[in-house]
Amino acid sequence: MRFPPGFIWGSGTSSYQVEGAAQEDGRGPSIWDTFAQRPGAVLGGDSGAIAADQYHRYREDVALLRELGHRMYRFSVAWPRVQPDGRGPVNQRGLDHYRRLVDELLSAGIAPNITLYHWDLPQPLQDAGGWPGRDIAARFADYAAIVFEALHDRVGWWATINEPWCVSLLSHAGGQHAPGERDAGRALRSIHHVLLAHGMGLAAMRAIDPTPRLGIVLNPAPVRPAPGAWGPAIEHGVRAVDGYRNRVWLDALLRGAYPEDVLGRAERFGGFPVLEGDLRTIAAPLDWLGVNYYHDIILGLGGEDDALNPGAGRVVEAPPPGERTSMGWPITPTGLTDLLLRIRDDWPEVPPLMISENGAAWDDPIAADGSIDDQRRLRYLHDHIAATWAAIDAGADVRGYLVWSTLDNFEWAWGYRERFGMVHVDFETQVRTPRRSAWWLKGVIAANALPG
Repeated sequence: MRFPPGFIWGSGTSSYQVEGAAQEDGRGPSIWDTFAQRPGAVLGGDSGAIAADQYHRYREDVALLRELGHRMYRFSVAWPRVQPDGRGPVNQRGLDHYRRLVDELLSAGIAPNITLYHWDLPQPLQDAGGWPGRDIAARFADYAAIVFEALHDRVGWWATINEPWCVSLLSHAGGQHAPGERDAGRALRSIHHVLLAHGMGLAAMRAIDPTPRLGIVLNPAPVRPAPGAWGPAIEHGVRAVDGYRNRVWLDALLRGAYPEDVLGRAERFGGFPVLEGDLRTIAAPLDWLGVNYYHDIILGLGGEDDALNPGAGRVVEAPPPGERTSMGWPITPTGLTDLLLRIRDDWPEVPPLMISENGAAWDDPIAADGSIDDQRRLRYLHDHIAATWAAIDAGADVRGYLVWSTLDNFEWAWGYRERFGMVHVDFETQVRTPRRSAWWLKGVIAANALPG
């Protein structure tokens, strides 16, 4: 399974999950610093205060990336490190950290891929209304211009926002991520404002320099009924969940319109606060689209209305029997092929795609010789890389594949229990140990092909 010439291989992390140094060099508090202090919000009472300490160990991590053959490193910038209040003066000490990281990557021959927002909103912006408030879109555009102005001459790949579904629905309707709200109306307003922030951010960056590749990162997924589940309630639920997970984002970004059925379900919760010109701003052309994929969404009937999908009815994720990751997620590699081909067919306006996250969590033991034989992760990556190749072979325009994640990290509400890293991190000593899957992937990258 040989990949096209120039196919990009690498991995990624995010600021709050790996950086640590939460109170150093002028960084302000984020909503995740606040959320992690809430009793019961994060498993084990953990936080990202230290995480994998990449703020201090970035040179070591870049050297590891080079040793493992990675060609691209996707990372995010911490907004509260650059603008502690989310507005106003720039914290140059924070911005300098990213200058140093970019320079280190370039000297190692690794392309930086920057995500401007991966969920660590400055707490003062949350206090002023957060994503449900319209003003945040302008604040994000100002922040995007600051970071882009500093780094656009050395960074060719940019994404505005990571997984807006999580920023809006998971965080404001489901309550599972910071700020931990359970309010459908505020979640729906967040959907519109995160998209508006993206569009305004694109405009601000393109006004500075139109040459870098600008995009956004979504987490779409096939939505299917569980085996044996059928009937009007399931059909309604599948359509509704597909609307919130997939179509609301892709239709708005690529066609400048929200799906009619999603608008209808949203009305009873206050709807989307669309003003004249908003959808044109949101639908500004993209140079690339990131696809984060982990598993299909398989639905059965639940006992109460689905809080994550307002108006979807009584549906709940119900994966069928079979192997799962340590987080309980089903393993559905063929769904990745289906998803990439659906995006190509249903949204022919789509720009080139990149698999911007794909990976699985397991905690395999360290052997006496110091090695870590993570066969389950290796098989997971093999099968999903094969699924990516199958989509390319069928005509999907996919330009790269980035593993999630480079390092074990702070895994949000799961704390440090779940380990996604190709590189194991001992959080007591911060010692890094590449797992077997990391060495296997090095061979795939060198050959630009998957072994038969």
